[in-house]
Amino acid sequence: MAVYAIGDVQGCYDELRRLLDRLGFEPGRDRLWFAGDLVNRGPQSLAVLRFVIGLGEAAVTVLGNHDLHLVAAAHDRRRLHRKDTLAEILDAPDSAALVDWLRRRPLLHHDPALGYTLIHAGLPPQWDLATARACAAEVEAVLSGDDWGSFMAVMYGDRPDRWDEGLQGVDRLRFITNCFTRLRYCTPDGRLGLKYKGPPGSQPAPYRPWFEIPDRRSADLRILFGHWSTLGETDAPTIFPLDTGCLWGGRLTALRLDSAPPQRTRVDCPGARRPGGD
Repeated sequence: MAVYAIGDVQGCYDELRRLLDRLGFEPGRDRLWFAGDLVNRGPQSLAVLRFVIGLGEAAVTVLGNHDLHLVAAAHDRRRLHRKDTLAEILDAPDSAALVDWLRRRPLLHHDPALGYTLIHAGLPPQWDLATARACAAEVEAVLSGDDWGSFMAVMYGDRPDRWDEGLQGVDRLRFITNCFTRLRYCTPDGRLGLKYKGPPGSQPAPYRPWFEIPDRRSADLRILFGHWSTLGETDAPTIFPLDTGCLWGGRLTALRLDSAPPQRTRVDCPGARRPGGD
């Protein structure tokens, strides 16, 4: 059995199928870990979503910001943006079932046997694995519950921007969600810089990539993540960025996790959009 982690697909169905063909992927034998953002901005989000759901237990998917945006738009279409490509999903006859499946995906997946942790975006420096798992479970419980729409109505926003164990209610849930699905930069004391989206070096001081913060409590983890198409390569040995900008005309990347060292496979992706968006 082979296990592959795959970066942000964002509706690029043809590229995903080409990548899986190159891997020789067999759903009855192999497993796929998706780093979130299955949908939006690309041309075939509905096909991607149906395909991944059809893989059943052969696939693990964590939630990305675009996935959550689809859930929010399913609750209130006024949330849709001009550049979104989600209408095909929202208008599909199986739309409710697709959204229900998506909102029940985890924010974090940890496999102690393989020794990897999968998230979409980042972790604040105050969180170790136990804290991150507990925080993820809090939001997952809300999203999978009957009153998920109430959270969708208040999910958006950049505040609070620093972790405090005493955070409660919507503030706590929003902060947790922002870390798992939007984080790129923060300050050494853990203040989130959510508006900074460019490559390292483009952000102002004292912000740094979340994984470069000294004394980060998750430093002992091997972390797989997407979300950051402009990041490029990193020298951090336990950090594995997977978003190589397929949507923007870059590549779609798979990382084989059950090999040592982990092996990358990539396919080129046609496109002409400017990189760096959410």
